[in-house]
Parts: sequence; C-alpha cells; structure tokens
Amino acid sequence: MIDALAYESRWTGMAVADVSDGTDQPYRAAELGPEEPAVLLAPRLAQFAAVARLEHVTQAAALLGVPQPKLSRAVARLEAELGVDLLARQGRTVRLTRAGRLLLASVERALAELERGAEAARAEADPAVGRVTFGFLHTMGPDAVPALLRGFRAAHPQVRFQLVQDYGMAMLERLRAGELDLCLVAPLPDDPAFTARLLDEQRLHLVVPADHRLAGRRRIRLAEVAEETFVGLERGYGMRMITDGFCEQAGFVPRLAFEGEETETLRGLVAAGLGVALLPPALVPRPGVVELEVTAPRTRRAIGLAWAAGRPLTPPVAAFRDFVLSRRGRLLHHD
Repeated sequence: MIDALAYESRWTGMAVADVSDGTDQPYRAAELGPEEPAVLLAPRLAQFAAVARLEHVTQAAALLGVPQPKLSRAVARLEAELGVDLLARQGRTVRLTRAGRLLLASVERALAELERGAEAARAEADPAVGRVTFGFLHTMGPDAVPALLRGFRAAHPQVRFQLVQDYGMAMLERLRAGELDLCLVAPLPDDPAFTARLLDEQRLHLVVPADHRLAGRRRIRLAEVAEETFVGLERGYGMRMITDGFCEQAGFVPRLAFEGEETETLRGLVAAGLGVALLPPALVPRPGVVELEVTAPRTRRAIGLAWAAGRPLTPPVAAFRDFVLSRRGRLLHHD
C-alpha cells in the first residue's frame, strides 16, 4: 500500500512530493491529469515493449493477442505523442532508435515494478501466504496472543503477521484508518464503525503493597479503599476507563498520584508503596505486592475482537478472525 507523504497532482495547481511503498526507497509520484505523460502513455507502454523485445510487429501482436494493425497504430500514436521516432521500420522487422532504447529502459523497469506490485497485492490476499495486521493490548502480549498465533499457525504456517501493541483507543483509530485488520480490545467499542465480538472476561484484582493494612485479607469491597491513593494508566487507556467506572460504582473518584503506560510499571509503583491499583492478574508473582479479590462491584473487564464494519476482509484475515472467535471463553487462563 502506498503511503503518500505529500501527494497532489499538478492539475490541481499543487506540487507532487515523494511517496513511499513502505520500503526505505521513496520515489517521485507521477503527475496525473488529462494531459500528463503517465496518463497518455501508460496504456501503450506494454505494447511498445513487446514490439521492442521481438523487433517484429506481427510477432508482438500475436504475443499480446491483438490485431497487427491495431498494434501498429498504437505504437504510431505513442511516437506522435512523444514527438520522436522510437522504431526504425525495415519491412516486417523493426529496430529501436536511440530514443526508443532510452524509453525502453524505463518502460521495462516500470513494467517489472508493476508486475511486482500486482504479485504482492495477490499474495496479500492469498489465504495460504497472505498477511494479517493484528493489534492487541499490552496485557495480552505475554500470554494470550502468542497462544493464539501458535494455534492458528499450526493450520496456516505461511500466513505472515504484523503485530501492533497499543492502548485501546489508539488501536481503534488505526483500525478505522485501515492500518489494522483486527484488534483485541477492552472495553468493547460502542461505535457503529466497528464490529466487535466478546471473547472473554478477565478478573481484575486490587493490588496493594505487601505491608499494606489490607494485605492479610483475601477479599475486599472496592469501597474500602476509597480514601487510598491510586496509581493507574493514563487517560485514554481502556484500563483507566474501566478503573474509573468501577470506582464510580463503589461511590468514589480515585485519587491518582501516578499515571503510567504499562501495567507492570504500575505493579512496581505499588510495590514501592506509592499507591494501590486495579489490575489484571500477574502472570508471574511480583514480590512486594499482594493481589486481592474484589467482591463488590464485580471487577471484570470484557475483552473482545474488533474489526471495521463493512470493510471486506481478505481471506487470511477472515480465517484468523474466525479462529480467534472460535476461542471464545478460552482466551485467558482464569484463576
């Protein structure tokens, strides 16, 4: 897919700047308009290349599957539009002029690049070897996502993945822009621009320092820490929205001393005695903290798969979507 860094055609009165195809080789975009060379010449370049390669109009016409007179007229129009002779006719055969050789070198490169692009586009949608751009929450990265990929790749070993870790709102914006095919999010979006399906629910624990007054308990009500200092994720993160919502249900607004971007960092802040936090269970026990079950409210977050509503999915993306949906209720390990 071409990402335009700055693209506007000359017939709009604006300049055309460099574009990139995702590699490290930016190139100059062709100007488009009714009188621009790329628009006028493109349909006849392959015909010219065939004649130039074979040096024979009749043989080139047979190769392309077009009548010989039609091919002769096409090459003649190409010469007229350029204002130069590209071919020197010698009976049924032709030979390239100097101008023809100069043009052919660029035409061959352009046709080869076009063929490469077409092959890449086809491969992108190939159910066996295509690509899936998959976004997910940071908390899904250590365990859930690797398990999904391992299970899917067992049946689709050549499908390629581009993995993107981000917070929920940012992933949804990238999904809206077409930069992602699918994403794991929490909470599920309430937006008609997206289709979302619930996959699982994850219990959230109140994490306190090991020497906290409540550390000896197994269960608490969230209202019991209404006066405590909290540490949490920044605004815009799904976990921050969920935490604020549960605290509101418990009748208070959390006082945040520190805001971060990653849950394990928050655990470290809790271990340092800087506050308490509502977090997903740790995959590996963290020294210096204790995780308490919250009995009221029911602190669980819904995790689902989302994709752009109405946007066709390529075969590999559809296959991976269906596989992930088949894992409903088994996405997470519950304690």
